[in-house]
Amino acid sequence: MPVPAAFTGRFRVPVIAAPMFLVSGPELVIACCTSGVAGTFPSLNARPASELEVWLSRIEEALAAFQREHPDRPCAPYGVNLIVHHTNSRLQEDLACIVAHRVPFVITSLGNPKDIVEAVHGYGGLVFHDVIRARHARKAIEAGVDGIIAVCAGAGGHAGTQSPFSLVREIREFWEGTLILAGAISDGYGVRAAEVLGADFAYLGTRFIATEESMAPQPYKEMLLRSRADDVVYTDAISGVNANFLWPSLEAAGLTPEKLQQLAGKGKLHDIGAEVRAWRDVWSAGHGVSLIHEVVPTATLVERLAREYEAACALPRSPALAR
Repeated sequence: MPVPAAFTGRFRVPVIAAPMFLVSGPELVIACCTSGVAGTFPSLNARPASELEVWLSRIEEALAAFQREHPDRPCAPYGVNLIVHHTNSRLQEDLACIVAHRVPFVITSLGNPKDIVEAVHGYGGLVFHDVIRARHARKAIEAGVDGIIAVCAGAGGHAGTQSPFSLVREIREFWEGTLILAGAISDGYGVRAAEVLGADFAYLGTRFIATEESMAPQPYKEMLLRSRADDVVYTDAISGVNANFLWPSLEAAGLTPEKLQQLAGKGKLHDIGAEVRAWRDVWSAGHGVSLIHEVVPTATLVERLAREYEAACALPRSPALAR
């Protein structure tokens, strides 16, 4: 399967750390890239908008310094996530900053990426678009994207409901380009499984929340360590769009199962208190949370992912098969 030339030979393990609202920042991106996986962040995490210029400069300077000190260890590329929905009033300003910095790749979400593709391709960058259905993938391909991110059941944040076994294989029937799989992947065995299905990269979000470099508050990280897949609730009651959230954080915000059911389909989080905000006070996680048992430096996590991935690649065939 094709991998962009700009990505070839630059990864310790085929992983992209997903951009997470209020969690991914320069420190996490730098730690990811210097450890051998792609680091990303949502442009909206840089606040106010003028801070995006500061963040991009900090990332570029840190990666350049690392490369000078370690010429034999190429950094993985970094990327920025743009919400292309009409409600994003910062879109054009953020895009102009991204173009000025020639960000290696851009991840687009919630809208038609056509204008972003034209702008990013103008300087030689790449655009990956996240989808939850094959029909969304077809539209993104028509818009000229370089890669598709299949956000499947079990992913953190705004996840889909389709099984990766179904969605990846369905997209591979009509797409030969770069394909990235998101959904409950927390270790190197899951990364290898994504490749076997037909993906080129695995997209990990929840696992990178529990790193020392993430911007998540310490109580959020500690909640991840205590949580299991059973604690993940899929609901549209928080942001108006279906997403996976940690039940302990919903409960701490004053929600009961009955109240959550009443709010379903209405997107009225404000009904439980004006001081409670989605993502800031109500925290997200995917089903892969079950495999998170400690908060570690990003470099330690990437090394662990690489060891697990290599072990998975070496697994023997089933003894049940005839020889």
